[in-house]
Amino acid sequence: METSRKIVVVTRRTRVEELVSRFHTLDQARFYLEHLGADFGEYQREHAAYVEARRAVEESLAGRVRVQWLDRGLLANYLFAPDDVVVGLGQDGLVANALKYLDGQPLIGVNPEPTRFDGVLLPFAPRDTGAIVRDVLAGRRPIKTVTMAQASLADGQVLYAVNDLFVGPRSHSSARYEIRLGTRREMQSSSGLIVSTGLGSTGWMKSVATGAHAVATQFGGASRKFDYRPMPWDAPFLRFAVREPFPSVATHATLVCGRIDESLPLEVRSMMGENGVIFSDGMEADALDFNAGAVAAIGPARRVGQLIH
Repeated sequence: METSRKIVVVTRRTRVEELVSRFHTLDQARFYLEHLGADFGEYQREHAAYVEARRAVEESLAGRVRVQWLDRGLLANYLFAPDDVVVGLGQDGLVANALKYLDGQPLIGVNPEPTRFDGVLLPFAPRDTGAIVRDVLAGRRPIKTVTMAQASLADGQVLYAVNDLFVGPRSHSSARYEIRLGTRREMQSSSGLIVSTGLGSTGWMKSVATGAHAVATQFGGASRKFDYRPMPWDAPFLRFAVREPFPSVATHATLVCGRIDESLPLEVRSMMGENGVIFSDGMEADALDFNAGAVAAIGPARRVGQLIH
């Protein structure tokens, strides 16, 4: 396999590696977990399986190909070349996290341990990575397009999401903001908003909708029939839902869910003095501050993800 294009393999630290980083030695990490009654052997088995998966990927890519190994913690600061081919080795979350930093580069999801991870975004085995990369370089693999969400602030900051965006407080306090969708506008107090893509509509958004329906049913405000339908991964629109909206003399709870598209973006103006935040895909470390005066325009991103199938 000879190519001038670079293959970037995104990996993650195992739980054992994270524990050793925290406690400095393997023995101290084992003592800490076993003192709490945990089975350290399970952690070691997971670690061994991931190390073996990394080895299999490395062997399958060995040859006349440039390979860059990249820890997921460095994604935010890594500059991908336009013609890079990216391999994600890890859980679905690693693939989703990597995808939002790409701008058209194809991404191959590799499942390090199929008996442990369902791998909705991980259709390939480690030993097959080299063959899949060859197919991608030759243009022989189908590509699945994934719509991403985008939150843009007036100061030019932009945050992308593959699954969902959260807008709200860092803590368990209430979020105060003004929400606007088209001609509808209202002041709200809630525990935050969820904005979901098609890919994310099987996750957090589904749980929000399911819980809201169950509560409404118990209070007699909804029928027991519930037919939640996730959106296609390439749907050109997003869905939003407000979590636990609180109606009062100053706040309302009528604009609590809806559809967002390019012609009808969602606008949120923060009224939070501190601790306001927008984060994506469950990564609170990957966030924008969203405090009083900040205005976020939220809609489908122009860039889309390219997942190899």
